[in-house]
Amino acid sequence: MIESDETLAKIHPELREFAAQFIPDLQLNADTLQPFREGFGDIPLPEGQPVRRQMIGGSDGQPDVPVLVINDKPGQSRPGLLHMHGGGFVLGAASTSIARIMPLALELDLTIVSVDYRLAPETIYSGSIADNYAALQWLYSNAQDLGIDTDRIGVIGESAGGGHAAIIAIEARNRGEIDIAFQALIYPMLDDRTGSTVFPQPPIGQVLWGPTANKFGWAAFLGMAPGQDNVPVQAVPARTSDLQGLPPTFVAVGELDLFYPENQDYVERLRAANVEAELLTIPAAFHGFDMVEGTAPALQLKEALLSALRKGLGLG
Repeated sequence: MIESDETLAKIHPELREFAAQFIPDLQLNADTLQPFREGFGDIPLPEGQPVRRQMIGGSDGQPDVPVLVINDKPGQSRPGLLHMHGGGFVLGAASTSIARIMPLALELDLTIVSVDYRLAPETIYSGSIADNYAALQWLYSNAQDLGIDTDRIGVIGESAGGGHAAIIAIEARNRGEIDIAFQALIYPMLDDRTGSTVFPQPPIGQVLWGPTANKFGWAAFLGMAPGQDNVPVQAVPARTSDLQGLPPTFVAVGELDLFYPENQDYVERLRAANVEAELLTIPAAFHGFDMVEGTAPALQLKEALLSALRKGLGLG
């Protein structure tokens, strides 16, 4: 109780009641995965909103990919975003992020395609990367029907989805087929070493998503123990040695988030590679803090993200 009280005292007052439900952090493992999935699975789409489900073709030899298409306007020329949901690589669905991304699509008048990529451990990193890249190719190839300007395509995601967005930005740069104009990474999951060989000092990573869950998520995603020297670089943005040529980047993270140190490091490395990169640090905030809507930290993130997207996608 003393440790919990000490952690809560460092959290923003508007976030403490919510945070208290997640101290200690999630004990996610092979035995608890299914119960967690039942609480973080697919949900019905909101009625009366411009969103629809669609199946698209997968990459070569891969299955079709379900996506959500939000606020498309055929024949127009507006920015488009490829979105990937969070869930530690093992949880979640595109529909669970509707409340987060629908306001972006409507307020900025852009199209968002959100991917229901295959989850780990049933599918390791190569499968989910294939799903997400197939969605990027579909978005690009169908830009006119979706009302998207192909010069203003961005990627966005939160947590594991932020990690996926960073991976797809790197993949697109490496393939040279589609230019990504901007990436918005919301407390992204970037480094498999966090929670396995690197342990941030408490109170960092003590609320909701901590070292135990992170190690499990990365192990499931990689198909091997994280933190080793031989993990596949394609799956881990923080292990990508060359960050040159990546798109302008916005990263937002709470200062008590497990990912705060790795997010800081990634932004510093982007800047060193001459990539325009902004880091927004939310004081006294933990992982997923913006789920507590209407609080000062959540509003700070929302306004900063809207501003970054306007700039990054040429909306003035």
